[in-house]
Amino acid sequence: MPFVNVKITKDGTSREQKAQIVAEITDTLVRVLGKKPEHTHIVIEEIELENWGFGGILTDEYRAKN
Repeated sequence: MPFVNVKITKDGTSREQKAQIVAEITDTLVRVLGKKPEHTHIVIEEIELENWGFGGILTDEYRAKN
């Protein structure tokens, strides 16, 4: 039973985009690993910008600068 955890920043990703992510990751696991779609679990976690950091700063601060 594959389990994939996708973490993205919370920035307005639509339900349709999330559905596409789930479908395409599932399709990849079916095609590459021969997994059954009904046994494949995809979880999308949306993280607040202030709770995600890289390059030594928080994402909200980085986006404010760029």
